[in-house]
Amino acid sequence: MKGGLGNIMKQAQQLQERLQKAQEELAQVEVQGHAGGNLVEVTMTCRNDVRRVRIDPSLLAENDPEMLEDLIAAAVNDALRNAEKTSAERMSALTGGMNIPGLNLPF
Repeated sequence: MKGGLGNIMKQAQQLQERLQKAQEELAQVEVQGHAGGNLVEVTMTCRNDVRRVRIDPSLLAENDPEMLEDLIAAAVNDALRNAEKTSAERMSALTGGMNIPGLNLPF
């Protein structure tokens, strides 16, 4: 029985190391979010760090700050959903589909 428990602990430690590495890799993976028919694009990492915001110049000419603010918020939310989906897919592949508490939380 002692050997079995030792093997389980070793496997758990290996899984923890793989999960840590995957989280580090996800911090570098970029996803995009779009709004307004791609007039606003937000690029962020799967760690929710915004890297870029691109605004089509035609929106700036319209002089409607409320619409622009709404589109930026929508693009950020879209990027967040894409980051969560990408992270969940990669972690699920790593854990073999096991639902491990805490993996669905932001890092």
